[in-house]
Amino acid sequence: MKTKMTANRNAKRLGGPRKSPSRASDRTESLKTRTSRRTKSVPARETASPGTQLQPRHRPSQALPSSSSSFDRFKILSREFFQIDALDLAPRLLGKFLRRDDVVLQITEVEAYRPNDSACHGRFGITARTAPVFGPGGHAYVYLCYGLHKMLNIVADKEGIGAAVLIRSCAPISGLATIQKRRGQETEKPVLLTGPGKVGQALGLSTDWSSHPLYTPGGLEILDGPKPENILIGPRVGIEYALPDDVNALWRFAVAGSAWVSSPRNTLRLPGL
Repeated sequence: MKTKMTANRNAKRLGGPRKSPSRASDRTESLKTRTSRRTKSVPARETASPGTQLQPRHRPSQALPSSSSSFDRFKILSREFFQIDALDLAPRLLGKFLRRDDVVLQITEVEAYRPNDSACHGRFGITARTAPVFGPGGHAYVYLCYGLHKMLNIVADKEGIGAAVLIRSCAPISGLATIQKRRGQETEKPVLLTGPGKVGQALGLSTDWSSHPLYTPGGLEILDGPKPENILIGPRVGIEYALPDDVNALWRFAVAGSAWVSSPRNTLRLPGL
């Protein structure tokens, strides 16, 4: 019982100390300082029949609309929202909504990539492929992985910095039939959207979407949404080629309690645990 009570107390805390890579001085700020603000709970999504809105597993902090058009009352995030350090932006994107046409997804898992980060595409400098990541914060950066998967990144910080946040997983909110058609799967289980390539496919993205401004109406937008009560942190996925400090950096963030989080899940934990 004592163990359960301790776990419950820990689960209520978003902040807590975290280790930052010691390779660069700009990584010394603690996660507790960055994410100490208490936030509202974010609903985990369950399944629904095609063409309907998915119902929340837990009671949401605010009622969600029943169609994509009803999201008009949710404001599009401003350009300034994105023009901050990628490590600050990443957890703030959790709970926000991605909208394209009739498809609305809620962001449940992200990874931060920063300047001087040996796992970031910006390490190559400005090339034909990486130029969008050096653009101003708030633009999309879509790249092709293994010649197949379209990976959606949100450019962070000021123009010329070369930083971004990878969208790893989402929960479907509306447009389920369209999502299933684009994914070529009729499942309503989390496998539908748990992985960055799956998110890009569900949104029908191509590399032509790179440099698209996400803060303008039409096309692909990011709307404000409820903040998660608790956030999990862990090392990023698939960057074994990077320097040890970057491999071990806790720059992966996910909504605690959500089923819509990709593997591996056992490397994620609450801060301070």
